[in-house]
Amino acid sequence: MSELTQQSCEACRADAPRVADEQMPELLAQVPEWMLVDSDGVKQLQRLYSFENFDRALAFTNEVGALAEEQGHHPALLTEWGKVTVNWWSHKIKGLHKNDFIMAAKTDQLYLGG
Repeated sequence: MSELTQQSCEACRADAPRVADEQMPELLAQVPEWMLVDSDGVKQLQRLYSFENFDRALAFTNEVGALAEEQGHHPALLTEWGKVTVNWWSHKIKGLHKNDFIMAAKTDQLYLGG
């Protein structure tokens, strides 16, 4: 499991630095199932998780929601039958902060039952 799962999110201010392009490969390597996407000019991390039914997908959504509340950092969640799409980015800086990679790793840990 990624060392990122052992870290906690830090409070993110509007002037916090985004993850630099040269840091991106190292951080992405720690969350290999996540894709870097662009949504209206804002870089985000995105992953699609698959489940056997809607009930399990909804339960996972609620687990991610509880984790988000605990860490004070919140994703976009799309719950559908048998799948959940999770997008992490830092709203205040309109881009990626290390917090997003920490939360991506923690989301993977939840999915794996850890």
